[in-house]
Amino acid sequence: MKRPVHFEILADDVEKVAEFYREVLDWKISLWEGPQPYWLVNTGPDGTSGINGGLMHRHFSQPVINTIEVESLEEMLTKVEEAGGKKIQGPVEIPEVGLHAYCQDPEGNIFGLIQPAADGS
Repeated sequence: MKRPVHFEILADDVEKVAEFYREVLDWKISLWEGPQPYWLVNTGPDGTSGINGGLMHRHFSQPVINTIEVESLEEMLTKVEEAGGKKIQGPVEIPEVGLHAYCQDPEGNIFGLIQPAADGS
């Protein structure tokens, strides 16, 4: 069974949305030092229930995207297409994180798949 490990909230004004979640939910939000603008969201201490996520500029119409961890992205992309879904972006190597792709289910709902980096970092 595959489980969500990350969420993304898409926004037109990311700074405004980040401030909202900081104020309302006390989330810790910081700009990622990666190749594109992306804000990391820490929703609570490690070892407690829940997942962390990210904020990014809106580039899909869906406002929230969940990402599921998989052992083999290539195998899972094949399964997605065989079941009537499709890959819409990627795979993309995220430095020190893993290999990621966005997909759609047969009704157009977007979700992410991530194969963690082999070194576990």
